[in-house]
Amino acid sequence: MKLAPSGRTLIVQPLPGIGDMVWHLPHLHAIAATTTAGQVDLLTKPRSQADRLLGADSCVGRVLWLEREVGRHAGLRGLLRLAALLRQEQYQRAWFLHGSARYVLAARLAGVPERIGYGIGLQSLLLNAPVRLPPDLRHAHPILRADALLDILGIPRAEPEPRLAVDVAAEQAVVARFAAWPAPWIALGIGSSEPWKQWGAVRFAELTLALRQRRTGSIFIVGGPAERALANEVLTRVRADGDTAADAVALPLEQTAALLARCRVYIGNDTGVLNMAAALQTPAIGLFGGSTPLTHSRFIHTVTPPPGEQGMAAITIPHVFEALARLN
Repeated sequence: MKLAPSGRTLIVQPLPGIGDMVWHLPHLHAIAATTTAGQVDLLTKPRSQADRLLGADSCVGRVLWLEREVGRHAGLRGLLRLAALLRQEQYQRAWFLHGSARYVLAARLAGVPERIGYGIGLQSLLLNAPVRLPPDLRHAHPILRADALLDILGIPRAEPEPRLAVDVAAEQAVVARFAAWPAPWIALGIGSSEPWKQWGAVRFAELTLALRQRRTGSIFIVGGPAERALANEVLTRVRADGDTAADAVALPLEQTAALLARCRVYIGNDTGVLNMAAALQTPAIGLFGGSTPLTHSRFIHTVTPPPGEQGMAAITIPHVFEALARLN
């Protein structure tokens, strides 16, 4: 099946995390190339921070928020509100990078004439593109499912892995804010969405001190607002040992991206920020003691527990330095 160029196009990507959105960047860009304007709108959840994450991406126009669980798009009335929103936007084509039938139903109720998705379960009854993912892909990783959809439709992906654009104003703000911190910069990503992915304040403080002893430059502690207390503990431990690190916690996401783009290396838990670093072509050492290692980017370098051990506590400072040595 060969698709004709489309007018106004919407991509629905409801997976909530920052990392989920980064994973889909090659697909967003490939789909944007099938439109007459070279641009798509995006319907996603607020937790993705897609407005900040993709603010510098010329392929993304408007970001619409999907408030699914307890917000204005929950329940039957929420479905009708979502349909009304899509009707108002008058999209010609909608893509669904998810297996849910609910979002396709909203688009159909809104009168969106072309609806393309994975064709999983009830969704297949509401799409009008004859695409059905093979059974072995219906529960595969989101990247593999989106890859397969574009492959079936013959849509080339110009990017073999995610590429994230940096906002110029955010880059200028980061340069000004951290002008006193000498290069090279190393970022330590202390955030985690689940406790079993967390390496802990003690280990991150120990790593900061070990890096400071062995390398020149500056160490940046990176995380979101939820990591404020954890960051304070890391910084307090570092200062108690007579050393220092830069506090880069709770920056606007576009500034976090600009900071990561200027770093020599990123080291951290399995989070969205790890995926951001890799998408900015910054070597990213990911600590995978509590989750399956990511393999979609050549810029992600995994550290896992030794054979026979498991959990984040099994990853040691020497393991991290072994990974750093492999980068040199």
